[in-house]
This record gives sequence, structure tokens and C-alpha cells, in this order.
Amino acid sequence: MTSPSSPAGRWIERWDPEDRVFWEQGGERIARRNLFFSVLSEHIGFSVWTLWSVLVLFMGPEYGLTPADKFLLTSVVTLVGAVVRVPYTFAVAVFGGRNWTVISASLLLVPTVAAFVVMEPGTGFGTFLVVALLAGIGGGNFASSMTNINAFFPLREKGWALGLNAGGGNIGVPVIQLVALALIGAGGGPRLLLAIYIPLILLAAVLAALRMDNLASVKNDTGAAKDAARDAHTWIMSFLYVGTFGSFIGYSFAFGMVLQNAFGRTPLQAAYLTFIGPLLGSLVRPLGGRLADRFGGARITLWNYVGMAAATTGLLMAGRAGSLPLFVTVFVALFVLSGLGNGSTFKMIPGIFQAKALAKGLVGEEAAAYGRRLSGASMGLIGAVGALGGVGINLAFRQSFLSYGSGTGAFAAFLAFYAVCFGLTWAVYLRRPASAPRETAAPETKAQLSYVEV
Repeated sequence: MTSPSSPAGRWIERWDPEDRVFWEQGGERIARRNLFFSVLSEHIGFSVWTLWSVLVLFMGPEYGLTPADKFLLTSVVTLVGAVVRVPYTFAVAVFGGRNWTVISASLLLVPTVAAFVVMEPGTGFGTFLVVALLAGIGGGNFASSMTNINAFFPLREKGWALGLNAGGGNIGVPVIQLVALALIGAGGGPRLLLAIYIPLILLAAVLAALRMDNLASVKNDTGAAKDAARDAHTWIMSFLYVGTFGSFIGYSFAFGMVLQNAFGRTPLQAAYLTFIGPLLGSLVRPLGGRLADRFGGARITLWNYVGMAAATTGLLMAGRAGSLPLFVTVFVALFVLSGLGNGSTFKMIPGIFQAKALAKGLVGEEAAAYGRRLSGASMGLIGAVGALGGVGINLAFRQSFLSYGSGTGAFAAFLAFYAVCFGLTWAVYLRRPASAPRETAAPETKAQLSYVEV
């Protein structure tokens, strides 16, 4: 068995991570190297995507924006980030994982430079809205990165690898919030924040060009996306991912503004608190993947929704009591649970399609290739729909503050949604149909019964 290599142009022609000899003779080393630089690029992408969650903290009364205007700014950024995840997923098959990482990292210069130019009092709201839309492309980096890294790792390590890739990217949210906190505390302005990130974007693009690889087996398989879109489980998992990642990214954008509007915090006081939840939620995402690797993604996801519902109930109580310490504590716990759920739901995806391959009678590398093909394609679609949850959260907060002057209405809606996610997870991936024993169930049912075990 020959070990993998990177030929000229950094294309790898043969890639078989399920073969343990292949993996040990060099496959693991190459996969981990690509994972590291993928995390770096995705990390910067998340920072740019959530840039406006901190820029709005710099925008005091002199900017002439209402709280509703600011929630709308963060909503459109989240929306664009969700939409561009679909073409970003296809881009890996068209250009190659390494090549697209270089391109997508370089594109982050556009919204960053544009924000640098317009960020000053007197700029019209329409201009801010257009520039905020540009920042949405940072959200696409996640989809292409996850699709790419999914192809590099064997099924037995996907929960950990995908959790680490996503978690390292998600940390871009609290990092940019921490940098903003330091700048606000030191009396710096938003343009200094943007000037810090421009050279980091260039560094990520250069390192991706020098150190990452393309997999020939992934290139030009754009038909996989059509097959994934036809599969009902892609859309079921998309709905569940709205509850986990949608919560994480939506709360990341909204937390600071909720503190300002519900508890009268100043921008500096809000910045002291906003980074904690996204940071912990990012750090535990690999743990969610590890737990799913060991106990099954569906089990972890199910009980995670129980925790998220309990935390949301706590937020309703804290809001009514006007207790800032309780509110922040429970909100941070909700961030942590959203991070765990991010890891467990993404572990479920490759397991689902691997189980479907076995149900079709495929074995060995043929089954593994089928699972990698459809799970990689579905991740972009699932990530796109999941990110729309962030749009919903910001719009729900906007409407709740307009209607009630607080976030109570939004939290009540979130609680109901988590209950639906719990029921869907149990009904589709954990319930044992009494009329279809495991040994005599139809192929689709047998595959479904095994999801909990992967």
C-alpha cells in the first residue's frame, strides 16, 4: 500500500482514509495539516462575518441609528452568510479544497476594506446596510471548510475532526469581540480594529496556498449536491442545525445589544460580557463531537435540546426578575449547550449517509465513498439552512423589543422551537418502530435504527 503524496500543484490523486495502513503511512499527517490551516482560514472568516456584532457597539448616538436599525444590520449579515454557504459548498468540487480556501480567504478583504472606508458618523444607514451585506461572505467559509475537511478524515474520527474544524472557526467570534473590547477600553476606534484584520486575512490566504492540498476524488462531483438535496435527512438535519448553530450565531450577534437594551449596559460594559458565551460555546464544540463519537450523535443532540430548553426558561425568569447576573450566567450556559449541539449534530451527518450506504448493500471503500460524497455535499446545505436560524433570532429580538420593550417574546418563541427539535430528534433518529424489528425492517428503516450508534 503506497503512502499518499502531494504532486505538483498540490493535488492528491489517491485518498483512502478508511484504509488504516494508508492512514498510518502518511494520510493522518496530511489530513491534520490541512485541518490546521483550514481552521485558521475559517477562524478569520467567522471574525469577518461577525464583524458587525462589534461594530454596532462602536456606533453611539452620533451615528443616528436606533436599536431596530442595529438589529437589522446584524440580521442581513447573518442572512447573506447563510445564503452564500450553498455556492461555497459547490466551490470545493469545482476548484479544489486548497484552491477555494485561498480564494475565499482573499475575498474577505472586500468587506473589511469597505467597512474601513465608511465607518464614521454621517454615513447613511443605506450605506452601512450595503457594506454589512458584504461581510456576509465570511459565513460561507464554514461550509466550504467543513465539506473539504470531511473528505480528509475517516468516519471513526469525523466527530472530532469536524468539531475541531468548526470550533476553531467559531472561536473567531469571541476573538474579534475580545479585540474590540481591548480597543474600546483603550479608546481606540473601529478603523483600528479593521486595520488589525486586513494583514491577518492576507496571512491566512498565503498559508493556505503554501500548506494545503486538493483531493482529486472530490473535484467535479457537483452532482452530489443534487443527490443530497433530494434526501429527506438533509432537510431534517438542517432543521435540527437551526436549533444548534443557528442559536450560536444568532446569540453571538444579538447578545451585546440585548444587554444594552434590556439592562442598560454601556458598549464597554456589554463588551466585557459578550465574548464569554461565544468563547465557551466554541471551545466545547469538539467535545460535542467526541461525545457523539462515543455515545451516538442522536443521543447527545436529544438531551442537549433538553438543556437548551431549560436554559431558555431560565432566561425568561431572569428577564422578568431583572437579574443581570442570573441572565448572563444562564445565557452563557445556553451558548455552551449550542456549542455541544453543533458538534453532535455534525457528527450525525456522516453517520446517517454511511448507514444509508450499508442499507443499500454497499461495503468497504464503496460504502465509505458513498457516505463521504453525500455527507460532504449535505453539510453545505445544512450549514446554510442552519445559519438562517441566526437571522430568525435577530429578527425575533428586533420584533420583541419593538412590541414589548424586552426580549421575553423572543425567548418564548425559542423555547417552543427547542421543544419541536427535541421531538423531531427522538421521532426520526431514536424511536424504535414496534412494527419493524431490526432484523426484518426495510432497508431505510434499518439504516435509520443505526444512526444512534454512529
